[in-house]
Amino acid sequence: MKLGFGFYRHMLNEEHYRFARQCGCTHAVVHLVDYFNKGGTHTPTDQPVGDKHGWGQAGNPQKLWSVAELAAIKADLNRHGLEWAAVENFDPAHWHDILLDGPQRAAHVANVQTILRHLGQVGIPVMGYNFSIAGVAGRVKGAFARGGAEAVGMDGSVDDPIPNGMVWNMVYDSAAPAGTLAPITPDQLWDRLERFLRDVLPVAEEAGVTLALHPDDPPLPTVRGQPRLVYQPRFYQRLADLSPSPRNAMEFCVGTLAEMTEGDVYETLDRHSRAGRVAYVHLRNVRGKVPHYRETFIDDGDVDVRRVLHILRRNNFTGVVIPDHAPQMTCAAPWHAGMAFALGYLTAALAEVEAER
Repeated sequence: MKLGFGFYRHMLNEEHYRFARQCGCTHAVVHLVDYFNKGGTHTPTDQPVGDKHGWGQAGNPQKLWSVAELAAIKADLNRHGLEWAAVENFDPAHWHDILLDGPQRAAHVANVQTILRHLGQVGIPVMGYNFSIAGVAGRVKGAFARGGAEAVGMDGSVDDPIPNGMVWNMVYDSAAPAGTLAPITPDQLWDRLERFLRDVLPVAEEAGVTLALHPDDPPLPTVRGQPRLVYQPRFYQRLADLSPSPRNAMEFCVGTLAEMTEGDVYETLDRHSRAGRVAYVHLRNVRGKVPHYRETFIDDGDVDVRRVLHILRRNNFTGVVIPDHAPQMTCAAPWHAGMAFALGYLTAALAEVEAER
């Protein structure tokens, strides 16, 4: 297993590359979407939370991530001793009508196919994605973690309708007409995912890029009036059943699985990692279940982190594990201290697990 670091767009600089290496990371999972773009309700010091107006503005619909841009980022990562393991999340500007089944769907399928080819040319092996209309919504921040550290949680369901021009919690059309998105059925959303995979998996296979689906966060049957896909562990099997391609995989988020109200996170991880379906792992700790839960320090929640790592080692998982986010600590550098604590814990736990091999 490899220890990785999740870089938001604003972290693609020498300061954060050096911080990641100093914490022992060897691999990078990079968010190329700028979630904080013109958001106004939060600062780019931590994960975006937002409110009913979403996170921020989506990117330029006419500007895909180019080979030159990707190659330059990869070269910077490599110069600092980091390998680029995955990109996480498509920009809504590039694929919103795949999620919405809108008039630009064919053009957006072509966008995704182009992006996958570009990743393949640069040698980036995984594209993580979240196939969700509402996206990550409804979370709150508070002094939830040990010692009053600021962390993320949830205090009840959120079903405010999504305004037109927004998808995946980002605004892609600020000039959209007034009104809200009409709700769809779960079967319609699954159909959209199946069509998406049918259209793009052949290109992913040719490019040598694995598509890795993130479970729905928060894992509720509906968020903002729209259905979810993987909000219980059993639905990961439905994803696997859509295509036997080894490029159809999972971005296994342990914290999200632990927040689910059914199933067993350890059994689910064991089954899918044995089958080689896990592309990479998000590893954070939580306490409680949706719609009421709290994120905790990595050593202080409901998840037995060492048990997770033992399952991965036993099943010969050789991919990347990252702490997707962590509580912020009370000091001059709250985010850095919280992330360093999580990475230090994982470094020790990984060494312990590997020593038992």
